[in-house]
Amino acid sequence: MAEEKPISLPAKLINGGIAGLIGVTCVFPIDLAKTRLQNQQNGQRMYRSMSDCLIKTIRSEGYFGMYRGAAVNLTLVTPEKAIKLAANDFFRYQLSKDGEKLTLLKEMLAGCGAGTCQVIVTTPMEMLKIQLQDAGRIAAQRKILATQAQLPAHGGAQPMAEAPVAPRPTATQLTRDLLRTRGIAGLYKGLGATLLRDVPFSIVYFPLFANLNQLGQPSSGEKAPFYVSFLAGCVAGSTAAVAVNPFDVVKTRLQSLQRGANEDTYSGFLDCARKILQHEGPSAFLKGAYCRALVIAPLFGIAQVVYFLGIAESLLGLLQGPQA
Repeated sequence: MAEEKPISLPAKLINGGIAGLIGVTCVFPIDLAKTRLQNQQNGQRMYRSMSDCLIKTIRSEGYFGMYRGAAVNLTLVTPEKAIKLAANDFFRYQLSKDGEKLTLLKEMLAGCGAGTCQVIVTTPMEMLKIQLQDAGRIAAQRKILATQAQLPAHGGAQPMAEAPVAPRPTATQLTRDLLRTRGIAGLYKGLGATLLRDVPFSIVYFPLFANLNQLGQPSSGEKAPFYVSFLAGCVAGSTAAVAVNPFDVVKTRLQSLQRGANEDTYSGFLDCARKILQHEGPSAFLKGAYCRALVIAPLFGIAQVVYFLGIAESLLGLLQGPQA
């Protein structure tokens, strides 16, 4: 039986980039709702659910308000997804040089390596994205508090003039300010929390996907059908996303530079986890879990379909022309 032809590194990178761009464009509004739901604390709840968050966002910020921070993701998701998928393939190849099927432990080690590599891009991407996504929530909360403060205390006081709305920063401004005030470390705030989220995610996701996808292969050495790769990516992605959601909640809180009124501040991972547990209860660690599952499932389903269809190989083949 002939072995399946290995995929070149450029093809892996292009496939990962295409998949990331398509996936982010489709699911970014849900990701925005996830960030805002995770960041709101019990004393200042503005949104009851994902749908409530999206409706209020459209009303206050317009349709494109749901895509605040999307430019950062669209710019950096290509290297992020490319590194993640290519690294997993690299580690799987290195661990299977004897030609035997990978054991579950080796599959988990390959996923661990992929998750560790991707945080080089993921951490600054998430850092910038979270500031832009949560800016609308902070602005809306401040507007409500300002309106309440202007109400006459005893019926005779005159309302104060409305405070000017602070301009919302851009990704370029945020990057410049962080580099100026905190150096490169400013872009990597929450690196430890990101590792604690992404490494376990990859340890769960990649072995689960590989085994689910293998169930749909017609025979050994052949690719699984289109729909099998998509479903396997969706199931594995949503399962891994929910499993690591507590780490994602802590990471989101740590990376948020702006706080709403009367919201807790945190000195580190353990301090954040302790305060969330103490003030909001264990259920707070599952905030935005269903949003995250809805984001990750199609995102990784699309990624694996693009990857396994070999779109980049076709593009590279067209560019290289017919071989003699």
